Amino acid sequence: MSLLTLRGLSVRHGDRVAVHPTDLEIGPGELVGLVGPNGAGKSSLMRGALGLARAGGESSLAALPAPARARAAAWLPQAREIAWAVTVETLVGLGRHPLRAPGAPLSGADRSAIAGAMARMDIAGFADRPATELSGGEQARVLIARALAQQAPLTLADEPAAGLDPAHQLACMGAFADLAAEGRAAVVSLHDLGLAARFCTRLVMMAGGRVVADGAPDAVLTADRLREVYGIETFLTRADGALVVQPMTLSRP
Repeated sequence: MSLLTLRGLSVRHGDRVAVHPTDLEIGPGELVGLVGPNGAGKSSLMRGALGLARAGGESSLAALPAPARARAAAWLPQAREIAWAVTVETLVGLGRHPLRAPGAPLSGADRSAIAGAMARMDIAGFADRPATELSGGEQARVLIARALAQQAPLTLADEPAAGLDPAHQLACMGAFADLAAEGRAAVVSLHDLGLAARFCTRLVMMAGGRVVADGAPDAVLTADRLREVYGIETFLTRADGALVVQPMTLSRP
């Protein structure tokens, strides 16, 4: 069973090719990390897959009508702006909108999903506070909770750990790992290679708008490939059964 199928998906921004034709399949139980340097095409690939960017080729999500797409996938974009001073609980509750009839009150299942998402992101104590009064990192956790509350089969998140302190970075990635363990899936773009190696079941590395590696973290995050793609020298070891990646220096020309 596939939760996302891309066949020859390509994305252009004006005259520039952001993503060259790409095939990709995401199934239940996967936590897929999209990694690669700035400008590699990670955000464009996700936006094209969701039908949010003009794309060529095929995407199983983009082909769905908008209401069905909203039930099939939750989307957490890189931009974290919260424009209205609604309460945190109200904002997280917006994640339930695709599952409710227009104007219907929150059900018991809705309230349970909202409470669970807030607890996962350690924001239950903020429930009655205006979201606009929170710090940037706290707002980021609120928006992650909104995506989690949707309980979609697939979640796509663009740099969800950016701006979070180390404890909440771990909590964030742990929440996505839980989705995979529950039989759902998540695709998460990351710049922190340590988090990618620690939590992801699979990594898709991009460079220049192309997929250059796809596989288990150990197979993708090799010293030679990190030198080639990122231009860095890294220290690689293992701890608690997981790969540990520490960038050390820039590679010499």
